[in-house]
Amino acid sequence: MHTIQLAPIDWAIIGLYFVAIIGIGLYLRRFTTTGEDFFLAGRRNSSWVAGLAFLSANLGALEILGWTGGTMKYGMLVSQFYWIGAIPAMLFLGLYMMPFYYSSKIHSVPGYLLLRFDERSRLLNAFSFAIMTLLMSGINLYLMALVFNVLLGWGWNVSMWVSAAAIACYITLGGLMSAIFTEIVQFFLIWAGLFLVSVLGVMEMGGVEQVFAGLPPAMASLWSTTGESSQNAMGVTWPGIVMGLGFVLSFGYWTTDFLVVQRAFSSKDLRSARLTPITASFFKMALPFIVVVAGLVAYKLAARGDGSFVMPADPMDASKTWYDAALPLLIVRYYPEGLVGLGITALLAGFMAGQAGNVSAFNTVFTYDIYRAVIKKDATDAHLLRVGRVMTIVGILLSIGTAYLAMQFNAIMDYIQAIFSWVNAPLFATMLLGMFWKRTTSTAAFYGLIAGMIASFSIFLGFKLKAISPELAHTLTFADNPSDMTRNLWQAIWAWGVCFVVTVALTLVTKPKTDAELVGLVKGLTPDTDDSQVAWYGRPAVWAAASFAVLVALNVYFW
Repeated sequence: MHTIQLAPIDWAIIGLYFVAIIGIGLYLRRFTTTGEDFFLAGRRNSSWVAGLAFLSANLGALEILGWTGGTMKYGMLVSQFYWIGAIPAMLFLGLYMMPFYYSSKIHSVPGYLLLRFDERSRLLNAFSFAIMTLLMSGINLYLMALVFNVLLGWGWNVSMWVSAAAIACYITLGGLMSAIFTEIVQFFLIWAGLFLVSVLGVMEMGGVEQVFAGLPPAMASLWSTTGESSQNAMGVTWPGIVMGLGFVLSFGYWTTDFLVVQRAFSSKDLRSARLTPITASFFKMALPFIVVVAGLVAYKLAARGDGSFVMPADPMDASKTWYDAALPLLIVRYYPEGLVGLGITALLAGFMAGQAGNVSAFNTVFTYDIYRAVIKKDATDAHLLRVGRVMTIVGILLSIGTAYLAMQFNAIMDYIQAIFSWVNAPLFATMLLGMFWKRTTSTAAFYGLIAGMIASFSIFLGFKLKAISPELAHTLTFADNPSDMTRNLWQAIWAWGVCFVVTVALTLVTKPKTDAELVGLVKGLTPDTDDSQVAWYGRPAVWAAASFAVLVALNVYFW
């Protein structure tokens, strides 16, 4: 495969992008004078600003390239990761969990665990989240360097260090405010740079009907082939999708992962905070029209076998097809000079949005939930602001370190796919019980969280070391010869279930906090939100209902 040659105008567009995002950081530096400005963007964003940043922080490498290539392997089932695997959780966050988060004026999700439970739970989650974000950030850098090295011939070091330096500049200068504003720019770049790929692909195929015509039944539907794992390319069944993806992994990520929740914390008031994930849900539902449609177009082009669209071999394993190259190859196929630069810039924006999201979340959690909690409890706001800026640089450097580690040991990629089931799945059980059952005790939450994490990691390790018998594998996953995807989904279910059961059991034999200690933190002890003074079209519940109706319609149509 020959590397892609960029014209001078393409390079100019890429250069202009870097100048613009660093310029945003320099401009916003003057407005970042306090810890709240740096870590929470001053809590003055509208629901639209926060909502676009909320979604953009999730548009990383795995989101764009991974699922475009995933569509070539699995077909329409990939849409489940956008629809069932996101929308219900985003709506639940906005309607039911955000009042507890926002009203308690916390800086982070671990901060809620401190108020609701105790220091032990806060530190456990803070350390595990910090490690998770650094690993994800490094993998993001690694994938970006891999793509641009193979397709454009850019050096590994150049790709990683230039983008990392740009991110370090604008986040160190303007904190979360810079991250949010650049994420909004990146959001529109992604849509402007990549949506046209799908449109031109559909036009070449002869229309949407022709894109779906002739697809194997296992690739052309959402639910009809999930009765048996052997009926679909992903090797999953509907219970695993509903419980593992739609409930545990989805709710665990969208309602507890500080990477995305932090953007909602930046809203100017509670109503805007509640609307943030609800607003983002509409755009999230639309993303398959870029990712999935592009993947199906790539599948049809490759299936022609005429040599006009050939997928390269995986750089890490020449015996496998490198599906992640699908979207860049489509950009080169359809875009002329200038637009190629826009498409590459959109990919860069996607990589850097995910990287910036991880780094801004890391510096906040480290500063408030590790540094102030363990190292300097009497730190002033000005001191924490300095620490946050320093930890931005440290986070970038550590991310580069994990990227080089991933470059040497590509098995780490498998660990990243499972890491959400180690951290977020049990955490969701803890948060759910903590917010909606005031009897839940601090001791029970801590040990339940540990039990869930151990259960998840043990199952993962058992499968990796081939220490689980076929009989036990069937018991754990309800499938013979379960695929990696099936194992990840059921691994998350077991993590959530173990944490939930252990927490409930220990709660019944330990002493809870008093009602006075839980005001504003638990359902029943927190004033209900009153939207009666807001016009009906401005109420979060109305927009959530509209979003859910669209979700149902999409699932019925593509059944």
